[in-house]
Amino acid sequence: MPGMPLEVAIESLKRGEFVLVHDSEGRENEVDMVAAAGLVTPEHIARMRLHGGGLICLAIGPGLASALGLRYMHEMLSESPGFPRGMIMGLAPYGDRSTFSITVNHHRTYTGVTDRDRALTISEMAGLHGAADPRAEFVSSFRTPGHVPLLMASGGLLEERRGHTEMSVYLAGAAGLAPAAAICEMMDAETYTALSADKARRYAQDNGIPFVDGRELIEYAGVR
Repeated sequence: MPGMPLEVAIESLKRGEFVLVHDSEGRENEVDMVAAAGLVTPEHIARMRLHGGGLICLAIGPGLASALGLRYMHEMLSESPGFPRGMIMGLAPYGDRSTFSITVNHHRTYTGVTDRDRALTISEMAGLHGAADPRAEFVSSFRTPGHVPLLMASGGLLEERRGHTEMSVYLAGAAGLAPAAAICEMMDAETYTALSADKARRYAQDNGIPFVDGRELIEYAGVR
């Protein structure tokens, strides 16, 4: 479907540019700034921080998560002796479990939180997709806890879960890139809530950024 909005978004990701992704009104009803993890620069992180304002995370595909031996944070905490079980979040108000795993810094970072440091951690994590032994490289090159939260996409991607984690990983893969994406929720400093889809669309139009509607993405992916 050349020329369709989703094709435009995929081409933007290939060029290392942003796309905005809205999940759905019946879910989180949030819009995330999304960039292909392997092409992330400090400029991407600065723009997410200034124009997004939410949590800057790295969403990774199930293949890499499995190769690295990662687990969901709620699973690890549930097996941690003495940890208060009542603190562990079950289903979120929007109906899904969290995809958070551990937080990491690359070993060459300093504090880990600067735009340069987070861009380095994210791009180096994406580079593990081409590593001969990703688990060994992960263990030797990254430290935890850190300043980049890792989000693990569900095994069936959009067939299992339809959150920003899965949508961004799907889009990166569709672009022929490592299935990993840097994502950040867009916040509204006037209402102190998530930026509305309408305001996000205007931002996208003003800045020449493709806007991806989650329902259209589900249809594009052929998922029922």
